Amino acid sequence: MAKQFVADIKDRDPVRAVFLVKEKIMAMAKNGKPYMNLRLMDKSGEVDAKIWDNVDALDKLFERDDFVQVRGKASVYLNKMQVVVAEITRIAEESVNLADFLPESPRDSGDMLRELEAVVAAIVDPHLKGLMETFLADEPLMAKYRTAPAAKGMHHVYLGGLLEHSLALVRLVKTIVPLYEGINEDLLVVGALLHDVGKIHELSYERAFDYTDEGKLLGHITIGVELVEDKIRMAEGFPRELSMLLKHMLLSHHGQYEYGSPKRPKTVEATILSYLDDMDSKINGIRSHIARESASSSRWTSHHRLYDRYFFKGNGMDGEREVVCEGCGEQTPEPAEPVIQVQPAARPAQREEKPGFSNQPLKALENLDLF
Repeated sequence: MAKQFVADIKDRDPVRAVFLVKEKIMAMAKNGKPYMNLRLMDKSGEVDAKIWDNVDALDKLFERDDFVQVRGKASVYLNKMQVVVAEITRIAEESVNLADFLPESPRDSGDMLRELEAVVAAIVDPHLKGLMETFLADEPLMAKYRTAPAAKGMHHVYLGGLLEHSLALVRLVKTIVPLYEGINEDLLVVGALLHDVGKIHELSYERAFDYTDEGKLLGHITIGVELVEDKIRMAEGFPRELSMLLKHMLLSHHGQYEYGSPKRPKTVEATILSYLDDMDSKINGIRSHIARESASSSRWTSHHRLYDRYFFKGNGMDGEREVVCEGCGEQTPEPAEPVIQVQPAARPAQREEKPGFSNQPLKALENLDLF
């Protein structure tokens, strides 16, 4: 019997399939009755699930990161697909095909590796080129670099996501550099390739995506700087200032202290990298959020917690949609913005706009300490 994937589940479908438990949270209903919130996943996506009955007994049968056989029914609630679980049973890892449960980059891994090798071959600066060749020659490190996701939940959350994201930044760098004089392209390219290299050890990705102990205690920025420093020590005559500039890019690529950067960008190259990294991450994150709700007929997504907003799914490329006015037989344009049903308690009357996602991307430069 073919596996039923998350992406194939439609409203009111019966569900009988094996999933990986990404999240498991016990909660209490208003009437005092316990229930369970689950996040189930396979390589095609994730879906919320609820267990309303026999919760205490079922809680003992499985844990987070277990594979489970689920029987239930799908339904769309508040524009999001969810599964109401009737039965759930833990199954052994040996009985499943692991390739069915971790999402992969839409790009072919071999193509990305060849692109990476071509990028390194095109670097002109002998020190930076030698540094990247040292990374490429480290087979155990490169195996992780090619496999790791770029994040646990924010963007490029799939195997190969780190390499896909890094190569995307390189292409953005090569688009930006010709527009400005005096930019060190080689430094920017290497910064793009190595800015998140610490994630090979920060994240675990053998079964589910999570943080390692090293990741929780040190973080990918610190780990990345250590990896770069180790390789630089192996390179004879690597200029001290070039080393400092490269490591500054890693330390500052999150842009602001409140976003985890030990330093804010204080060179032109570091500033460019920070903005390009932020842009590519957000575009991928938003598009993934929209794609996860393809089963919903609403033109708006559900509320995105991290971005603190709803997203409109249209972009003007499909032409104007029309709806039939019931009872009058005439066609009228669909309203530009639908009414979104939200319980008052779930949303404050006024939200404070978060500075990290401004529609004025250069405004943050007013407070950027460049000198």
